[in-house]
Amino acid sequence: MENENAIQLRLRFYKDVPETVAEVRALFEHFKSKCPADYTIKVNDTHIWFHIVGSQKAYYSPHLHLELEPHPESGTHIRGLFGPDPTLWTLFMFLHFIVAGVFVIFGVMAYSNWTLKQPILWNIFIMGMMVGVWFMLYVVARQIREQGIDQMHELEALMEEALQH
Repeated sequence: MENENAIQLRLRFYKDVPETVAEVRALFEHFKSKCPADYTIKVNDTHIWFHIVGSQKAYYSPHLHLELEPHPESGTHIRGLFGPDPTLWTLFMFLHFIVAGVFVIFGVMAYSNWTLKQPILWNIFIMGMMVGVWFMLYVVARQIREQGIDQMHELEALMEEALQH
């Protein structure tokens, strides 16, 4: 990437290469055998995944997903997307759904108590705590993403190396 901050602001990137989709796919297939031991490459049709494995893999380690699309003028348009480990992503989604569910349940209870002229302070307190937990999840996710930036650059360099062969 041209700009060091591009990865930090957006986890997506786009790249045009002069080779056809089949040629680019063949480059990645060929590079799989030369790939360093700390990385794996999976190629499935027009989708390519780069994963960090072995001693370098940590809970914050990202993966890189590339999608190859034919482009009439430039050969191949590559759409890149950095993402968290699927297990970590599933955990965060599960926690978000629990927090949202608790918020909605206590919101309904607060409304019911309010219409019945019952105290709602406890319900509002729990709803406020859920908003606080949601912000905490957001901060933790940002910290995890920040920790993985160096590995994102490594995956991008590996992709560039594969495209050069």
